[in-house]
Amino acid sequence: MSDASKKSPTTQLFFALRHCRTAITLLAMVWASIVVLPTLATAQEIDNRADVATGRALYMTHCATCHGLEADGNGPMAPVLLVQPKSLAALSAQNDGVFPLQRVVARIDGRDPLVSHGSAMPVYGEVFQGDDRAMKTETGQPMLAGGPIVDLVAYLRSIQQ
Repeated sequence: MSDASKKSPTTQLFFALRHCRTAITLLAMVWASIVVLPTLATAQEIDNRADVATGRALYMTHCATCHGLEADGNGPMAPVLLVQPKSLAALSAQNDGVFPLQRVVARIDGRDPLVSHGSAMPVYGEVFQGDDRAMKTETGQPMLAGGPIVDLVAYLRSIQQ
């Protein structure tokens, strides 16, 4: 006779349940890694896609006239500006592969005005202000900016070359 058959039915049941519980726990962990974790990543991607889409619409309405449809600095108003617009799609490439978040936000919100705009940017007034949201800077520090600026920055980050 085997050792298992010598044990009482209660002990055998306890032994079986303990192994069953371990198997269920393992199955739950596998299920979570297959179903739940990818869903969380997808939710973040969806949120980011919404920011990028909103930012693209803002860009096309308020920035493309000078910076161009492809953000290459060749918009139809570029020739009349005192300082030629930069390629916004090449900001990371011009900054050793790092998107210069603080500089971009300061330029958009008016803390770092640009003479060619004729006034502090944005020339569209308070369009880019309000509804403050947090972003992480190049160094990982949190930075608050208006919701429309966060969306615009999400778009600019998405088009970097």
